[in-house]
Amino acid sequence: MRTDNRFFKPIAAVTGCLALAATVTACDAGGSDSASGEKVVTVYSADGLKGEAGDGWYDKVFKDFEKKTGIKVKYVEGGSGEMVQRAAREKSNTQADVIVTLPPFIQQADSKGLLQAYTPAGADMVSGADKADDGKWISVVNNFFGFIHNKKELPAAPTTWEQLLDGKYKNKLQYSTPGVAGDGTAVLIKAMHDFGGKDAALEYLKKLQANNVGPSSSTSKLAPKVDKGEILVANGDVQMNFAQSKSMPNLGIWFPAKEGGKATTFALPYAAGLMNKAPHTENGKKLLDFMLSEDAQREVSSIGGGFTVRKDVKATDANAIELAKLMNGVEVFEPDWSDIDQNLTTYVDGWKAATGS
Repeated sequence: MRTDNRFFKPIAAVTGCLALAATVTACDAGGSDSASGEKVVTVYSADGLKGEAGDGWYDKVFKDFEKKTGIKVKYVEGGSGEMVQRAAREKSNTQADVIVTLPPFIQQADSKGLLQAYTPAGADMVSGADKADDGKWISVVNNFFGFIHNKKELPAAPTTWEQLLDGKYKNKLQYSTPGVAGDGTAVLIKAMHDFGGKDAALEYLKKLQANNVGPSSSTSKLAPKVDKGEILVANGDVQMNFAQSKSMPNLGIWFPAKEGGKATTFALPYAAGLMNKAPHTENGKKLLDFMLSEDAQREVSSIGGGFTVRKDVKATDANAIELAKLMNGVEVFEPDWSDIDQNLTTYVDGWKAATGS
C-alpha cells in the first residue's frame, strides 16, 4: 500500500466561489447515424443526474438534444460499477453508445477496452485533470464526495469519522457498496486518505460495520431513507444530494474529518466516454458535444445542482452561490486514479474481508 504522500496528490483548499463554466457548441440538425441510419443514442449512466420527478439535468439536456437533432435518447441507469460490468458483458455485441460513470470506473472502462477516443467540441475549455490525455473520456459534470444527515433528527451534523462509531448510530447509518457504487467506492478512497493508508482505513471501517445497516448497490436510494429518518447518516455526493434536497428538505450535506484533522473531500465527476464499436457512434459524438455545450453547461448548477466542467463561464445562479458556500473551506485532495484503477480489486477485497461483507 502506498503511503499517503504517494497515494494522494497535494491538498488544496476550496475557499470562495467555485467557477462554473461553458462555451457554445452547435449540434448538427437531422443527426441520423451514418452507419445505421437510426435516430437513437443509448446512454448507460451512473445515477444522480436524472431527476426523480423528471426535473434533473439529464431530463432537460436529453429533451433539448432530441428537439435539436431528432435523435432519441435511450437511458439505462445503475451504479457506476454495475454499468461498466454490464458494458463489459456486452463487449462482443455493444449496446450502449455513451457511458457516464464516476471514477475510478471510467478508468476501469478504459482499461477493459470499452472506450474509443473522441474529443468533443469545447474540450479545450475543460481542465486536464478532468479528461483523459488520449481522449477516451471527459467529465461532463463536476462533483464532490460527501455525506448526508437528517437535519430534523440530527440537527448538528457529525464532524468526524470517529463520531460515527457511537452507539446512537447503530442501524442508523448506511453507505453504498464499494466496488459496485461509485460513491461507495469513494467512502473507501476517502477513508484511506484521511486515516493515512489502506490498513488504518480498513481497521476503522471494520469498527464502523457494527453500526452499518448493510449493503446498497445504489447511493441515490439512501437519501430518501435519510430524509424520512429511517437512517440518520449516509454517504452521497454534493451534486446528487443537493438536487435531492429540493424535494427532501431534511437532507443536510457534510464532510467527515479524522479526529483532530480538517474536513476533506475530492472531486468525483461524472465522466463520459464514447463506447468502442458503438452501434450509433456519430449520434454518440453529437450527444457528447451537446452535453459540453454552453447552454447545457450553464444549466449544470441551475437545474442539476452540480458544478460545470468548463472554465469559460461563471455561474451566478442561486444554486451556484449556495454550492460555493457549502464547499467553502473544505480541503480537496486528488486521488491517484491510476493507482486506484490498478489496485481497486485488492482494495475492495480488503474491505470485504475487514467488514465481512
